[in-house]
Amino acid sequence: MEKSALILFAHGARDPEWANPMRRVRAAVLQRNPSLRVELAFLEFMSPNLGDCARALVEEGYEAISVVPMFIAQGGHLKNDVPVLMDELRNAHPDIRFVLSLPVGEAEAIVQAMATYAIGLTGNI
Repeated sequence: MEKSALILFAHGARDPEWANPMRRVRAAVLQRNPSLRVELAFLEFMSPNLGDCARALVEEGYEAISVVPMFIAQGGHLKNDVPVLMDELRNAHPDIRFVLSLPVGEAEAIVQAMATYAIGLTGNI
């Protein structure tokens, strides 16, 4: 069985508090699956970046790494930058299986959760 890990990959920001929701998602994943290795990586402004995060996991013996973009939709970064980053990972670590998912905001469960949240706010109008 492959030793697998999960990278929650977010944009990053200059304000360190920006990452708090990502940390909460990571904690929720670990609460549901304590044996899963879950790390955060960032595109810019914060560390670790995707390459450094993946490299550390590879050095620890992980053979399959799923990358989950913590973005609402596919914009320029996901269309242009992320494919290049994934190619770099695959070239640097050809024996490792890297899987890139759709951005979380495009998952139907997330779309429905956002709709439920928005509808719930109508009581405050």
